[in-house]
Amino acid sequence: MTDRNQEWAGDYRTQQWQNRKPAVASDCGVVVAQHALAARIGAETLACGGNAIDAAIATSFAVSILEPWMSGLGGGGTMIVHRAGENAAHAIDFGMPAPARLDPAAFPLEGSGAQSGGGPGGGMFAWPKVIDDRNITGALAIGVPGQIDGMRLAHETFGALPWGDLVEPALRLAEDGLFLDWYAAHSILLGARDLACFPESRRVYLADGLPPVPRGEEGPVLRLKLGRLATTLARLQQAGARDFYEGQIAASIETDMREAGGWLDHKDLAAYRATLSPALAIPYRDTLVQTAPGLTAGPTLQRVLGLWTEEWAAKDARPDGAAYANYASALERAYRERFDELGDDAEAKTQPACTTHLSAVDRDGNMVALTQTLLSRFGSKLMLPSSGIMTNNAIMWFDPRPGRPNSLGPGKRPLSNMCPTIVAKNGVPQAALGASGGRRIMPAVAQLVSFLTDYGMDLETAMAQPRINATGEGRATIDPQISHDDRRTIAAAISTVSGERSVYPVLYAAPQAVARDPVSRRNTGAADPALPWSGAVAERE
Repeated sequence: MTDRNQEWAGDYRTQQWQNRKPAVASDCGVVVAQHALAARIGAETLACGGNAIDAAIATSFAVSILEPWMSGLGGGGTMIVHRAGENAAHAIDFGMPAPARLDPAAFPLEGSGAQSGGGPGGGMFAWPKVIDDRNITGALAIGVPGQIDGMRLAHETFGALPWGDLVEPALRLAEDGLFLDWYAAHSILLGARDLACFPESRRVYLADGLPPVPRGEEGPVLRLKLGRLATTLARLQQAGARDFYEGQIAASIETDMREAGGWLDHKDLAAYRATLSPALAIPYRDTLVQTAPGLTAGPTLQRVLGLWTEEWAAKDARPDGAAYANYASALERAYRERFDELGDDAEAKTQPACTTHLSAVDRDGNMVALTQTLLSRFGSKLMLPSSGIMTNNAIMWFDPRPGRPNSLGPGKRPLSNMCPTIVAKNGVPQAALGASGGRRIMPAVAQLVSFLTDYGMDLETAMAQPRINATGEGRATIDPQISHDDRRTIAAAISTVSGERSVYPVLYAAPQAVARDPVSRRNTGAADPALPWSGAVAERE
């Protein structure tokens, strides 16, 4: 049965979810995150006199504890900041480069062909398989973590509250331990096979050799202590962010990495600095779309919006089949060009979202869009025993084949899919958005920009609007909530498969967004309805 026929024949796996989460509106600030408790911590930071940047930093630390498989102290990311009264946004890059001592020869491909390898590997990019999955799991897969220095740079440049105040809520969460409900248990289960390979990861998450099971309604609350993470946060709070790179925390990281056989050392950590630059500014209709520059999905978003500007304009109150077909065509074309020019040219695979995004706006109109990640679920799966830090697997971002645009190399920065974005009009920020979900991030961001800009949707309507996903594979995934007639129109332009927005498997990105009415100055936040924990929380008025 062809993909198009499957679209009409239906699928026994279809569950017909129709989820919607109400938006939150306030004359004060609003924070949205993949975990509502983290968003609440951000909103409380605003209530204590912090601005949107302070709220984003506090939320970032908190969500690292609440979703330790998505992001954390050992990861990295990108932040876009647009301050009220300024005409343009800033980008903070705290990505994860390869260690300076990395040797590409340590990642031989399985099979006989050095260029083709022995088949796709287990990572989300489906590169040719590296022997023992060394680029995916374990110490060799770890890039230089940028998360903490990114927060330092954001705080020093834009923050208002003391650093220690922003770390404190996450420290309290770490001292309490991870609350284990069905979703946390599900998330640990998905990573259990690889977590079991590393002693500290196994001790923390698989205490009896099996994934933990949440208690029933009558049972006691079960919490997991995340190794020595609370001690590490206490040190960060007291000694400051650079201790992670040049102090006691750095020394413990180097010791554990040496014992694990990794490349990362004190020289990589001491040399690391997050960077501040102008955001990539993309004119679209009567707005300015400001996103991450460089080796991110930002330039690909620029290409998509350029194609829509040149070749398509909205005609109705809601996207119809022709609109979605144009979405798919431009996304497909832009991704193909991305593969040719930048790399990331392996066939995408269906993977859980392994990143987190949060957005914040304060009562003055300052806005932040922040995406952070460990890359894979639980990153490299290696928890450092001296610090409780779960490490990233940024080396998986590189193509293990030599001589390609995104090939492995010492000290190199890899190509990423992050796309935090702030939409402004006449120099005034009006929406901050982004998503988790790997290669699916940019299509979601692009469509949300269109829903808000081309169709004038309010934020709650835009977040609930059905989306498609097209990432250069020659086909599009279509939300079955799109009408049959519109799906037929899309299928005439590109091969399609049907897929719902569900908790698992994850077929679409998970966006979180805030918006501000420039006239009333009222702020709104909306969370992705497919994520059980996501939420928007308003500052107390």
